[in-house]
Amino acid sequence: MFEDLIDSYNKWMESGDPRTKDWFMVYSPWPNALLVIAYIFTVTYAGPKFMKNREPYNIRSCMVIYNFAMVALSMYMVYEFLFAGWLTPEYSVFGCQPIDFSTNRNPMRMAGACWWYFFSKYIEFLDTIFFVLRKKQSHVSFLHVFHHGSLPMFLWFGMKTAPGGFATMFGLLNCSVHTAMYLYYGIAACGPQYQKYLWWKKYMTVFQLCQFVMMFTHAMQQFFVAECNWEPYFLRAMIPVFAAFFFYLFMGFFLKEYRGPKKSQHKNGVNGVNGVSNGDSNGGGSLCYFPVNNNEDGIKTRSMSNGIKTE
Repeated sequence: MFEDLIDSYNKWMESGDPRTKDWFMVYSPWPNALLVIAYIFTVTYAGPKFMKNREPYNIRSCMVIYNFAMVALSMYMVYEFLFAGWLTPEYSVFGCQPIDFSTNRNPMRMAGACWWYFFSKYIEFLDTIFFVLRKKQSHVSFLHVFHHGSLPMFLWFGMKTAPGGFATMFGLLNCSVHTAMYLYYGIAACGPQYQKYLWWKKYMTVFQLCQFVMMFTHAMQQFFVAECNWEPYFLRAMIPVFAAFFFYLFMGFFLKEYRGPKKSQHKNGVNGVNGVSNGDSNGGGSLCYFPVNNNEDGIKTRSMSNGIKTE
């Protein structure tokens, strides 16, 4: 029986997209699984234990560099998703968009954009590491860690089987939001004197909600097109599930923050976007935003009650 399992595993590993099977971090699920396990262990146990008797680290300069670097990376991925596919005649937003498994220029370019999107989720582990180093452990909620820990493996499966076509709309929309999100984080991390440039925090939340609506609407097309069998059903189903779940969470935040009773503001009169502001400007990448606390500059931050942030 054990030999049968090994044989089945080997056959499955040989299946999928032959173009990407030997790419870095795609050739095997085990390096990815080990990194995710190491991340969870570090941010929930080893990191807090290391910081227990230490003062919070002042990593503002590092955070500024990191956030603006993520802006550049997100813009690059948006550009590649558009010009390798969604702005070309070969791609259509309506109906089922098949994957081109050829080694022609644009299909390979799209596969490369998918790889950078997949790999960026490991870079985003730094969002949580920053919390730990700054002793913001209350921000490291279960949902935050689950979100960051689950997406890399989900996207690895996508890189293995379907790096292109229909599913890349998910990446395009998410990277578009990340461009604005990390820009906000970068400006906020520069210091309180830059808060006057962050008047658009409410519109950031609206942008997030629009993202999830577009993800869900686009993804649901595939279930009404008989020939739409672009990848394993698991991946097809997870896109609208992710979109609906995070729309629910963000709408709850939006109604509480902007439609509920007015909250008293801090003396500076500035609240963070979905739980991030100046010193608390990193909460975790991809699909959701973050937590509550007063940062080191005395600017009150707010978040959704469950402490998660987005993509």
